[in-house]
Amino acid sequence: MERHARVLIVDDDPTVSDVTRRYLERAGMTVEVVADGESALSRALADPPDLVVLDLMLPGMSGLDVCRQLRAVHATAPIVMLTALGEESDRVLGLELGADDYVTKPFSPRELTLRVKSVLRRTHAAPAAPEIRRDGGLEVDPVARIARLDGVELALTVREFELLTFLMSNPGRAYSRAELLEKVWGWTFGDQSTVTVHVRRLREKVERSPAQPRRLVTVWGVGYRFDPVAS
Repeated sequence: MERHARVLIVDDDPTVSDVTRRYLERAGMTVEVVADGESALSRALADPPDLVVLDLMLPGMSGLDVCRQLRAVHATAPIVMLTALGEESDRVLGLELGADDYVTKPFSPRELTLRVKSVLRRTHAAPAAPEIRRDGGLEVDPVARIARLDGVELALTVREFELLTFLMSNPGRAYSRAELLEKVWGWTFGDQSTVTVHVRRLREKVERSPAQPRRLVTVWGVGYRFDPVAS
């Protein structure tokens, strides 16, 4: 990594926090640890980190509330959730609120470190296809990492931006959720509902009628496809 990424760990388990901190620091990151949601919001507002590792099960303010409020202030700050094995509904809700990735407890610190590095790499990566993508009133600039609809900048998370850019760069081609997990998330395995949630969130931001999408189209039995509306 060319610079020391600043990571905020939010977890009330000191053992998990300490192990996670040591692994991330070995990977060249600068790490700060807080144990509750209120402290997390205070630190993130005072000195925004490059990424937040956020446990959903926190005392007082829940991780979901922290995620919701962070997204309201810092639309693009990457968030990697930590969830318990049986918390699928909370995990999906976290993704819907704008988390970029998740790791299920108990987890391997090495796996978490790889996930964090993957999100940071995609956040700061130079795009392979730097030209601006346009489709009617929708415009995506991969270099500036800005998306606009009718001239209004869209509040997209890292994964939402990457997913939209990838699909716009490959119009008319249907991709399965497994293919999108690999090409956008960099996962060769994982919960494919992650893709479903991100497509749903994107539709709410780029479609005139999210319930009847024209751009982000479902291909039944396959996955999703980007259909230009300005053809």
